[in-house]
Amino acid sequence: MKFSFFHLMPWTDLTEAPARWPVNNSGFDPERGKQLYDGYIDTMAFAEQCGFDWVGCNEHHFSPYGLMANCNLIGAVLAQRTKKVRLAMLGNLIPLLNPIRVAEEYAMLDVLSGGRLIAGMIRGVPHEYIAYNVVPDESRGRLREAAALIVKAWTEPEPFGWEGEFYQYPSVSIWPRPLQRPHPPILMSASNEESAEFAGMQRAMMAMTLIADLKVARRCIDAYRASARAHGLEPTPDHIVLGYNSLIAETDEQARHYLGEGQRYFHRILMQPIRDAQRLVIQKSRFFGESHGQHGEGFVNRLSMLKERTISDMIEAGSVLCGNPETVLRQMRRVRDELGNGHFILNMKIGNIPDDVVRRSMELFRDHVLPEARRL
Repeated sequence: MKFSFFHLMPWTDLTEAPARWPVNNSGFDPERGKQLYDGYIDTMAFAEQCGFDWVGCNEHHFSPYGLMANCNLIGAVLAQRTKKVRLAMLGNLIPLLNPIRVAEEYAMLDVLSGGRLIAGMIRGVPHEYIAYNVVPDESRGRLREAAALIVKAWTEPEPFGWEGEFYQYPSVSIWPRPLQRPHPPILMSASNEESAEFAGMQRAMMAMTLIADLKVARRCIDAYRASARAHGLEPTPDHIVLGYNSLIAETDEQARHYLGEGQRYFHRILMQPIRDAQRLVIQKSRFFGESHGQHGEGFVNRLSMLKERTISDMIEAGSVLCGNPETVLRQMRRVRDELGNGHFILNMKIGNIPDDVVRRSMELFRDHVLPEARRL
């Protein structure tokens, strides 16, 4: 079993939910922001000392939900602050970005880090398309074409032209090329069956977060496996990456308390304007396919359901990892036995959970969970 430490870099100082999205940025204090960035980067670098295989970050816009508008900037810092841990960019929202720029920056990160990049190629969530003024209905087509263009830019030694539906370049020849050959490992989101099938079609690793329950996750994993096999890849457990909000403490009671407080801030403060933006986009686009119901109400309902669940409900559903080290090991075994994954992504900074609690959770993972979990 492998493990990734993931960080959203949330803004932790709000006292009430923002009234609307985009969120008014007058409440951002740059000096406080500098403190948060410094502490968050220290925590992410500390993940290497705690035995994590990857350290991961991602990209969000126009919201205190996450202060990481460009995960590649954080990846470049971590490339200098770490030696062995893999740098998982989970990732660039490639339908919103210039794919040649993504290919170049990912290649730079791979070379700078000595070949440690995990290249996330992520579609993103609906409100990010409003932020960058990209038509949400084009998201899947853009993802498909951008991914193909990035891989070609990494692997083609001669200049080439590209004339696609969304991207046109008369001549492409990136410098540098990636260190890993033929290219860095690719990871794609598989949070629904349609996305899971696409990840399998691309022969990429699949990542699933916001797990509502194990039955839903099983359907996505089954769809991924079938699609991957149909396209020449026999997926192993290492290809199946599951993300969990996680809290490890000395006692179950302490873990439930801190995770409950963090989840409350996350869902009732940070997520409130984002839920409103999601509804707006879903009502006016085809961002989600028919598998999600008319205009994607299933996705919004899932967000609302997670908001209302108690920690006990989430533990029972298999959607969080929470407790003392022995409890968390039992929860991990349950997930592994039911879903067959070979990799957990652990997000321990949920909402406004104090940083010292996060670091203690990491230490308990290192000292008491990891030695047993490696043998799962």
